[in-house]
Amino acid sequence: MNGPKDTQTQAPRHPKRHPRGLATLVLAELWERFSLYGMVAILVHFLAASRGHGGMGLHEGTAEAVEGVYMAMISLLALPGGWIADRFLGARRAVLWGGVVIMAGHVLMAFPQPAVVWPGLVLIVIGTGLLKPNISALVGRLYAADDDQRRDAGYSIFYMGINLGAVIAPLVVGYLGEEVDWHLGFGAAAVGMALGLVQYVLGGRRLARQLREEPVVRLTPAERAKVRRTSSYGLVFTAVLITLLAAAHALSIDGITFTLTVVALVVPAGVLFSMYRSPKVTQVERTRLRAYVWLFLAATLFWLVYDQMGSELNMFAAQKTDLSLLGRHIPASWTQSLPALFVIVLAPLFAAFWVRRGRRMSTPLKFGLALLLTGASFVVMSGAAAIASKGVKVSLMWLVGVYVIQVMGEMCLSPVGLSVTTKLAPRAFTNQMMGVWFLAAATGDAIGAQLPRLDAVIGQSLNFLWQGAMVIAAGAVMVYFTRRLRVLTGEAAAAVVARPALTPA
Repeated sequence: MNGPKDTQTQAPRHPKRHPRGLATLVLAELWERFSLYGMVAILVHFLAASRGHGGMGLHEGTAEAVEGVYMAMISLLALPGGWIADRFLGARRAVLWGGVVIMAGHVLMAFPQPAVVWPGLVLIVIGTGLLKPNISALVGRLYAADDDQRRDAGYSIFYMGINLGAVIAPLVVGYLGEEVDWHLGFGAAAVGMALGLVQYVLGGRRLARQLREEPVVRLTPAERAKVRRTSSYGLVFTAVLITLLAAAHALSIDGITFTLTVVALVVPAGVLFSMYRSPKVTQVERTRLRAYVWLFLAATLFWLVYDQMGSELNMFAAQKTDLSLLGRHIPASWTQSLPALFVIVLAPLFAAFWVRRGRRMSTPLKFGLALLLTGASFVVMSGAAAIASKGVKVSLMWLVGVYVIQVMGEMCLSPVGLSVTTKLAPRAFTNQMMGVWFLAAATGDAIGAQLPRLDAVIGQSLNFLWQGAMVIAAGAVMVYFTRRLRVLTGEAAAAVVARPALTPA
């Protein structure tokens, strides 16, 4: 039977070249990130803008909460998105349908009707949850199982595509949205996703020759029946919850964002607890799971601060920053290009640094440094907010400096996050643990979505300061317990085994 061949079991024809399907996936992800980050660059401004200026007229704290919870739900739905691909659609179809749903959401938001904004956001969240984990998985499957070096290089190229899309998007979508019309900006995001889909379909033949279309493990009839029952229970629970919220007069935008924040807290805790209590997990794996909880909490605190760039820092740029550049005023959304630009610049430098440091820089220590840096960035923001509170607009260099510090923190945490997740995963939950890593971002984003509301209570400067101090304290704890965590994760034993090999004979 001459079906498509899976390169996980067959070596590539040209060992020194990347598979041709990589270009298809990189371009698809570039345009998907263009649509997502373009959307993020203007969403909070659109939600907070008055109806007279074409916006939704939401309170600033509510607008920031919606943006943060929106990002949290994207990360949260990556877990079921991967499961749907594994059991129903297959990764290639999941990416295609995810892109179609994302584009439909952007198209809805391109219409100047407030009623379609919320369905549009829901569609984008669902589509991104379906596309995001599966396109990353497809990149890895392009290479033979033992082709580690080329796979790592392939992911590096893929990562650059992500950040290139994130740099360009705010410049294009931000300008159209802020300077011309909000909905024209959303329409540009839809065009970006459409371009990604077109080239993904045109390049589909390359992928079809290299990857299987079928799901990894199809559902059995009994499992399908269980899914139908569970889905029915979920719909009933959702209907009851909506009814209770309505009865309590809590069926408002604020009430919904608070409810989804609770969901983003409960789901990761439930997933980790069920793994820990599973009879399929050995005692050694439970020990490593305990260590992973520390890393998970550290990542949650990191994303809690880091992803406020799209909400709190974005609004700070619009309201309290002098955005004059070379004698011209730039849109506030353009500042959202800075983090991705700094990632492109700093990533190669940090990669070389980690190679030179070798095992002397353990994973817990890197996580601790990430927290120290990210916390420090909000201490700096506290100073900027204190100056702005006197009625003057601060220099753009405050935000530039903050984003440089935050990206340095990201370089310490993000690249090693998926790696350590794979290493510490119980064998019975290897695939699910990849989704757990995204849940840390979901939890952090959801909590961070609510914190800007404290500006009205304690002032923005103090709000930045206590968050920064909290994250710095957590980073100090991580650094202090680095040796203990190295033992729990198994890195200490690995270092002892590797040390003789580093000593000249």
